[in-house]
Amino acid sequence: MRVLYITTPERTGGWLAEAFAADSASEVLLEEAVGMAAGLARLRDEAFDAVLVGHEPGELDALELIEGYRAGGAEEPIIVLGAQNEQEMTPLCYEVGADGYVCVPAATTRNLIWVVARAVQRHDLVRQNQRFHQAEQARLQREQEEGRRLLGEQRALVEPSEAGPAEPGAGPDAPAALPPPQIFPWRADFVAHYRELLRVHVIMGSGNLAAELQRLAELLVAAGLTAQQTLQLHVEVVEELVRGLGARSTRHVMTRADLLVLEVMMNLAEGYRRRYADGTRPAVQRCLPGLD
Repeated sequence: MRVLYITTPERTGGWLAEAFAADSASEVLLEEAVGMAAGLARLRDEAFDAVLVGHEPGELDALELIEGYRAGGAEEPIIVLGAQNEQEMTPLCYEVGADGYVCVPAATTRNLIWVVARAVQRHDLVRQNQRFHQAEQARLQREQEEGRRLLGEQRALVEPSEAGPAEPGAGPDAPAALPPPQIFPWRADFVAHYRELLRVHVIMGSGNLAAELQRLAELLVAAGLTAQQTLQLHVEVVEELVRGLGARSTRHVMTRADLLVLEVMMNLAEGYRRRYADGTRPAVQRCLPGLD
């Protein structure tokens, strides 16, 4: 580890370098800065794995230095070294942003090394967590944009004639503006029924909904809804559900929604096939029993 030791002219870091050198289990490159100004200058211009600050009341106030340094956005692990009571100083050090306090007269070299190592490890974990959080936010943003794009394409597919005219001055290749989301113009019970089916399907999948989907298809066939109208119903309900997700992932919802509408279309096609087949069969007068 590359460590900076900020101290006073009266208490230089020779003793600390000797202590680190005597411990064969660690490899610590110790550099020294005398005084608060010199220490802050080194920290501003160079990168260190950890920082040790000697606390000498009246000469070097480690708490004041750390508080100002942290206020500037510094993230290096910082350990305070002093001769004061550990129970008294440790909370004060934590309050200003330090990662620990070591009472020099009562500590061993190995103890100091472990305190520094744990502080370095904690900061590494914090940085990794921040990078993971940023990557997760970027992934969610991409999923939301992809979901909005797919819904826009589906809406354009089912409402091609409702796109408004091109704005004056727009070229022939300019894309037509999509209409704003509208309330589904057919029966409200279809919307409520489909909304509930979609929510259950997102959670449980379609395995337990075969009968419900067949019943929905029968209702749609009885009402005479076309495949385009059914897809528009689907888009309206999915848009409503995606808007309610906020910053959460949309990939799972969009995937399950695509599977649901595929199964609904299959049931709808089968329902119209049966209706057509029933209409093409001639009616047959059957005899009463005993009059064959």
